Amino acid sequence: MAKKPSVRNRWIILSNEVKEETKASPLQVAKAVFSAFTGIRKKSEHEADIERLKPMQIVIGGLIGGALFVLSVVFLVRMVTS
Repeated sequence: MAKKPSVRNRWIILSNEVKEETKASPLQVAKAVFSAFTGIRKKSEHEADIERLKPMQIVIGGLIGGALFVLSVVFLVRMVTS
């Protein structure tokens, strides 16, 4: 007959199985998107971002980052040509 784990051990087993979701701040999303644009990133940071960031956060951050990049290039070109 298998021995049942004690109440304390059952709680430890359950707490190890339950994974709390941590929300990423807008600064963390911006940092992840900027590092993706530049292509410079540590593997450990990439793995942490995979666990922390949601796909919708990445998409929205990428769209905002892309729009800011395009607007800054347009602004720079207008400044140089005027």
